[in-house]
Amino acid sequence: MSDANRLFLSLTALIVAMLIATSCSSGPPVAQMGTPAFYWQAANETFRAGDYLKTADHLEELFKKQSEFSERAAPWRLVVTGGMAKGYMELADSFEEGSRANRANPTPFRRNAADLRTMAARRALQFAETFREFVKHDHTKPVPLAFGFPSGTTAPIQELGRIATGVPLPQTQIESIQRRSIERGILRATTAAVGALDDVAKAQSVLQAGSASVDHDTFGLAVATMLYEQAQLFGREELDMPDRLKLFLDQATEALKSMKETKETKELAAKIQKTLKSAKER
Repeated sequence: MSDANRLFLSLTALIVAMLIATSCSSGPPVAQMGTPAFYWQAANETFRAGDYLKTADHLEELFKKQSEFSERAAPWRLVVTGGMAKGYMELADSFEEGSRANRANPTPFRRNAADLRTMAARRALQFAETFREFVKHDHTKPVPLAFGFPSGTTAPIQELGRIATGVPLPQTQIESIQRRSIERGILRATTAAVGALDDVAKAQSVLQAGSASVDHDTFGLAVATMLYEQAQLFGREELDMPDRLKLFLDQATEALKSMKETKETKELAAKIQKTLKSAKER
């Protein structure tokens, strides 16, 4: 082989090596598996992809150990688990209505309602668990919202009306509705978290940078409202767990204590007391 050919091959190999090195270093560094950085990166990737079940799993791993991501992970986990509980609860209520409407065959509707309420309870308990950590943060500081805008729409899901009237649907369609219910629940939890309930455009403007913050009272009111809503899941007409009903109402009251009193907080406090009184009378 001539010297010219050897030089050509050497230069070609060098160029290829440089291209490989450049392509490998162009993306974000891959965090070591099992570390907080790994789960934070994974949560961001799955959230952007709209895979909220996996996002919840990654945030759960982050929640197990204090790290540099804990302060940002707690509000995010509240939005995700709160939204998921909201979506499951809304769908369960539709199946409950459907069981009353379809007198000929109410069993599948009741089964779906029971399963969905069990799933909602799991996410609600994760929400309550996260709240116990979140409430420790400095209430004079803004709450970080270190995540992007979720997918989905706040528009009502049309098929819920069919379910509520007792129309049986194939399992594949129910699974699709469940996925959309979760998306809608998380989207509504997100808009509430920034003080713009169901105002998608306003919420997008706040979160468009992917790393925003809101004042404590705005976020706190959304959290207290979700705790109150989740408490209904444990009422006599649904899962009938009075201890958990009181737990969620007590946490909602605790959340309100950290805020300045407004018309909205006073109205929510009155609802909480009314529910507590009603539960004691039974």
